[in-house]
Amino acid sequence: MFRFSFDIEPLTSRDKRRFEMSGNWRTAWQQQDIVVYRNDREIDRVRSAEIARVVLVHRGEGNSPGDLVHAVVVLEDDCVIFPADTGFAGRVLFERQPFWQHKACVYWARLAKAPLPWRLRRGVWFLRSATASYIRMPRAELGALMEGWPLQGPQTWDQRKWNQIENSRPFAGADTRLRA
Repeated sequence: MFRFSFDIEPLTSRDKRRFEMSGNWRTAWQQQDIVVYRNDREIDRVRSAEIARVVLVHRGEGNSPGDLVHAVVVLEDDCVIFPADTGFAGRVLFERQPFWQHKACVYWARLAKAPLPWRLRRGVWFLRSATASYIRMPRAELGALMEGWPLQGPQTWDQRKWNQIENSRPFAGADTRLRA
């Protein structure tokens, strides 16, 4: 019989810093605020009344929740970037569909056409991914760049899916009324 033994080494200070920096991010609704947690500690609040626009940036067609890369929430004075691992697109958008439908502020953009500034992207400089870390920044800093993004919407996830179904049907764009 083989006997396996594993030597468990204590974390080095470098490993501890990397572990602490990564953190466990999540978002949740609390009354009318969207609360941002890191390692179960509240670090930020976004008042829903201040939200002017939400841009969901996705890879590919954006047909599945896994395609979402990050959400950019535009407030009166700030922009907040929520990476996919915060759960913003899942918990926050899906829990209150009627709120988002009434507000009509959710837009969609392809990642290839909606780049963030290089300094906001994660990763080693030559291997940077196009995703960002959680950050709150002045609206003026990101607003001009966002003006060039081609957006689809406003539409919630459900509205987007129904539009895609309608457009995939035969003769979707044709006028099917009979004329005399």
